[in-house]
Amino acid sequence: MTKIKVCGITTLEQMQQLDVDYAGMIFYEGSKRFVGDRLKKQKSEISKLAIKKVGVFVNADYETIVKAIEDYGLAAVQLHGDETDEFCLELMDKVKVIKVFRISDEQNIDELVNPFQNVCHYFLFDRDTKAYGGSGKQFNWNMLKNARINKPFFLSGGIGLEDIDKLKTFQHPYLYAVDVNSRFEIEPGVKDMMKVQQFVNKLNHE
Repeated sequence: MTKIKVCGITTLEQMQQLDVDYAGMIFYEGSKRFVGDRLKKQKSEISKLAIKKVGVFVNADYETIVKAIEDYGLAAVQLHGDETDEFCLELMDKVKVIKVFRISDEQNIDELVNPFQNVCHYFLFDRDTKAYGGSGKQFNWNMLKNARINKPFFLSGGIGLEDIDKLKTFQHPYLYAVDVNSRFEIEPGVKDMMKVQQFVNKLNHE
């Protein structure tokens, strides 16, 4: 069974309803799905939830990330910016680290990932856009088959219900999880939970 992460969650209610492996909360102010003050009063309740919570950060400082880990009980941090390998390594002792790589059509994936092979727990591959994720656009997944990837990775970028068959036929020994976001929204930060459940059922149970 493929693990599933739903990113861009902004309410406790929706986090409680999720029947997936990971729930992503975005701590980047430039995002339309920035949690901001929306979840501050419910930190203790969120931290106690069994679902693994992932905090998404873009070039945040170490102290900000560590505080979020403690406040929300984060199981992992997803580093979406230009964080260095040293920065990732420093966080590995505190939490699972997911390093994001933004992929363009001409990208040399080996060159991108090489400095981070030993300083994170997971890779995440997303489409390269001006925004840091949540674009609803895909990259060519076949590029991953030719790359020397030897670490579990999350597949992200514009994945929707219409991609179920494509996901089922995409074979890669290190594919760990599928990351969905904008294609399952009623509005930024608010998911269509029926659509999410439909995706879970179709991907893993049909």
